[in-house]
Amino acid sequence: MRLNAYLARSGVASRRRADDLISAGRVYVNGELGELHTRVRAGDIVEVDGNRVEAHELAYVLLHKPPGVVTTASDPFGRPTVVDLVEHAARVVPVGRLDADTTGALLLTNDGQLAHRLAHPRYGVAKVYDVEVEGSPGEGALEELRDGVELEDGITAPAQARLLETRPSTTVLELTLHEGRKHQVKRMCAAVGHPVLRLHRSRYAGLGLGDLRVGEWRELSGPEIDELRRAAR
Repeated sequence: MRLNAYLARSGVASRRRADDLISAGRVYVNGELGELHTRVRAGDIVEVDGNRVEAHELAYVLLHKPPGVVTTASDPFGRPTVVDLVEHAARVVPVGRLDADTTGALLLTNDGQLAHRLAHPRYGVAKVYDVEVEGSPGEGALEELRDGVELEDGITAPAQARLLETRPSTTVLELTLHEGRKHQVKRMCAAVGHPVLRLHRSRYAGLGLGDLRVGEWRELSGPEIDELRRAAR
């Protein structure tokens, strides 16, 4: 394992910050100054500023994200973060992002390789949203959402869209996306004339919230972790 990955898994710092610590000469492996290309093997002793650190086991957590919480490990404005909500022995970080006002399923892990693959558009991991929009989208709008919407950064990939509920002045849709552009659901719905009022992610990579209440989290089971790995192959 690369030294920066070892430090990230130990909870000392993110990989980028770990590189800074290594470059500053603050990290030693078996008594020798660590370098950016240093690899850590079983039995090695890693120290930062003279204090020994140990990597945690891989951890996988599903959080029911509440509104008003940002999807980062820290926030310069002091806003609550999803990492603040997950009191886990391992330093887990979010996979991808949900807007502060968006609720629902969010995966956090310290498995950097899997997180990278899940977030990469090449693998087309499914993300399912319940979307309350203004007005009553007709079949034409739904077909446009399914076939691809022209946005400023290009046309969106094919998606699944279906009607869940019709209300007096709003409509609830279910959208399944296989890519993850910034504010994508909101931009897609606005582009077809139906701005988003409420956005909730019900499933991520096949993981549903089940009985998880808003703000609660749980560890993933072995079969769920295996399913995530299959989704990112």
